[in-house]
Amino acid sequence: MPIVKPDYQAPAWTVGAQMQTIVAAKLCRKPHVVYRRERWDTPDGDFIDVDWATPEVPNPDAPILVHFHGLEGSSSSHYALALMHETVNRGWRGCVAHFRSCSGENNRLLKSYHAGAIDDMQWIFETVRARYPEAPLYGVGVSLGGNQISLFCGKRADVAKSLLTAAVSVAAPVDLVAGSNLLKYGFNRVYSKMFLDSLIPKVIEKYDRFPEAKKLIDIEALKNCKNFYDFDSIYTAPVHGFSSAMQYWTEASAKPWLKYVKVPFLLLNARNDPFLPSWALPTLADVSDQVWLDQPAEGGHVGFPTGHPPGEITYLPQRIFRFFLERR
Repeated sequence: MPIVKPDYQAPAWTVGAQMQTIVAAKLCRKPHVVYRRERWDTPDGDFIDVDWATPEVPNPDAPILVHFHGLEGSSSSHYALALMHETVNRGWRGCVAHFRSCSGENNRLLKSYHAGAIDDMQWIFETVRARYPEAPLYGVGVSLGGNQISLFCGKRADVAKSLLTAAVSVAAPVDLVAGSNLLKYGFNRVYSKMFLDSLIPKVIEKYDRFPEAKKLIDIEALKNCKNFYDFDSIYTAPVHGFSSAMQYWTEASAKPWLKYVKVPFLLLNARNDPFLPSWALPTLADVSDQVWLDQPAEGGHVGFPTGHPPGEITYLPQRIFRFFLERR
């Protein structure tokens, strides 16, 4: 269980966390990926859309990589495209499992997804395993999905070990209290507004569709909320069974569970990530001997751009596969 010596170095033209984050998401060249979508009906009457990316002539025994995106992300997110492109090029099969409401269509239920919703994650892994029982199965979570997979591999360590060969978490806000508070200040308010501009209309649509929403959600307060404490207090907590935003953040944070992980696990966090202060990052005392900590000084939030302008987003998928291939 080492602290990995980081090998990421930011290009000289990407100065600071915000630039490294935005350059990767908005400016870097994105690869083309051909997806095949499947809709899976969930046991509770909802649905999850899964986008598959596979080689033209897939090997039936090839490993499968299941990817869980970040808050309001999708298979079109820059990091998902980069990872699925690398997956196909290596002859593996990959799929992006969309969180409820994130595939372009609002989901069927009043509830949706959150950072601690590991029941869905386990069901997705089990569904893939049942379809391909002989294929090695790997998991990658990014940002919110990274917290989920970290929580799943720690809180349900035996289940995770029975399903997965190895897993990777990238830029996970494993201390949701520290991370959510950080998003209330300075330039980070730009990110909060971007996310809330996507989340709030979905909840308004649900409010109009579900009579029970009138008892749970203060819709006028929701329309005016400016930060995640307000949003999670008004919607996430009451709809998903938490008493408050603070209880949600505390119970859904993966950090306290990392000491129980039993599957080979890479936790990659840039120390300048604007979504999680460096003081909140896990140390060796917080994790099991199956967790590798890679904490480069730079990288931003799911950034890690390389090369000359406009830059490349190849570092993350190559780093992920290097870890996986070392664990095979």
